[in-house]
Amino acid sequence: MTIRAKLLAAIVLTIIGPVVTIGVALAAFGTLGERFDDVGRVGARQARALELKFAVTDMNGWQTAYGYDDGRSRPAFERAAESTKGLLEAAGGELTAPRERALLDELGTAFDAFMRLDADAWRALQAGRRDETKRILLGPELRHFATMARAADALADEQDRRAAAAEREFRDARRTARRELVAVGIGAGVVIVLLLLTVQDVVRLALERRLT
Repeated sequence: MTIRAKLLAAIVLTIIGPVVTIGVALAAFGTLGERFDDVGRVGARQARALELKFAVTDMNGWQTAYGYDDGRSRPAFERAAESTKGLLEAAGGELTAPRERALLDELGTAFDAFMRLDADAWRALQAGRRDETKRILLGPELRHFATMARAADALADEQDRRAAAAEREFRDARRTARRELVAVGIGAGVVIVLLLLTVQDVVRLALERRLT
């Protein structure tokens, strides 16, 4: 190879090397950033599902309490029911996959039935029919609660699986980025070696010409 060809090759490598390095690094970190964002989004949905699971249990607990304390816990139940309704509405806008939608529909239907029957239980308690209230709360209302609890559990489990999958994808993306950056580093080292060899040849030829 002539000295001119070597110099041309050195110039090309000097230009292409940094471009390739930056391109690979940007692509690797871009993918890694996307996977990290996925982990954050799935984590938020996972937290929402767990909140909903707790809210359903909390609401049922306060309902049972007001049935046994002559209605003193009714305000706490109403707040818990309102919180559960709000969480259902929020989850409806966040959990949109078919499986998630089916579970939310099941949970929402049971919640509506639970609240309609609760109105009957509350009216009975206000009318002094405590036994009727307890019959409702410990009978059909428990069945509605069980349906809500199963759906909430399944929804939380679904989010757990999605969170685990997102974390695996993030780890895979991190490993891939590391391998790509190592490969680029090796490539950059090869380019440096080639440049040094080219410079050495240039210097050698210059000295030879000077001596002759």
